[in-house]
Amino acid sequence: MIRSDLAAGTRNAVRVCLNIGPDDRVFIIRDRPRMEIAEAIEEEVRSTGATVKAWTMEDHMSRPATSFPRELGEEIHRFKPTASFYVGTGQPGELGFRKPMLTLLADDLRCRHGHMIGIDDELMRDGMAGDYQEIYRVTQKIYDIARHAGTIAVQTSLGTDLVATFSPNLKWIPSDGRFWEQGRWGNLPEGETFTCPQSVDGVLAAEELGDWFAEKYRVLSPPVRIVIKGGRVASVETPNEQLGAEFRAYLAQHPCSNRVGEFAIGTNVGLTRIVGNFLQDEKFPGVHIAFGDPYAFETKADWECPSHVDALASHATVTVDGRKIMENGRFLV
Repeated sequence: MIRSDLAAGTRNAVRVCLNIGPDDRVFIIRDRPRMEIAEAIEEEVRSTGATVKAWTMEDHMSRPATSFPRELGEEIHRFKPTASFYVGTGQPGELGFRKPMLTLLADDLRCRHGHMIGIDDELMRDGMAGDYQEIYRVTQKIYDIARHAGTIAVQTSLGTDLVATFSPNLKWIPSDGRFWEQGRWGNLPEGETFTCPQSVDGVLAAEELGDWFAEKYRVLSPPVRIVIKGGRVASVETPNEQLGAEFRAYLAQHPCSNRVGEFAIGTNVGLTRIVGNFLQDEKFPGVHIAFGDPYAFETKADWECPSHVDALASHATVTVDGRKIMENGRFLV
């Protein structure tokens, strides 16, 4: 029996977002800290008539999982999934596990994939339980505007003041919560449109960081001040010396780790507050920028990177080619 407070979010994930049906074969990768949510997803999948197989990380490997086991890849190939979920927490270094997993599932096997990294009970009750018809509508509307952008300016009351430039050769992706076509995937809860920018210049006052930083530090007060020049991080300023050292080390692990690889506009209009979980907070109306991997298989960028860390500027004012489309986190279009 699925817990009542998880029911709406579970149903959205399985039936609305991934459109799971009786002909599907669904592979679920999960960890023990999020077992209850993963089991609710599994039960909902079974209720559609689909075939399902679950794989628990701690039963086969130690954490943090810094590489993708060959045995897991072979097991996935044998199962031949049409859809998949990752339901679990994130730990330092685990992009070495999750990136090859995503490449195999979404790119190679063309699964419809729901990526629920960092999911918790609060997000299941909040962002996952939202009106995904409205999230789809708003995301498509903003995607239609952003994909033609030459420049986008972003300001926030916390101190973000930057301008991003874009190339017509790089694709915008509408992460609208509908992964109905094979090979489509996204983070759940959903609601954003993103691309790899050509360049970014200015200051980003990051009130939250992605990857494992969100789990450790939650909302940052004061924000981390990131100066960006020519699409690369020029400096990081924060009174938290440990955070500053860890973030600078993250940005130094590869020649492209400090390069802006993603520019995204959050479009989940059902969210009302920042909760301290990046999986959901990046979907709050505003902007987030990531340093590192540009998701080249979607954006068509001509470079890649083994790291990827996001930085959030919520409640933003966003101007696209001189047209203001958002003011303090409220859409004007």
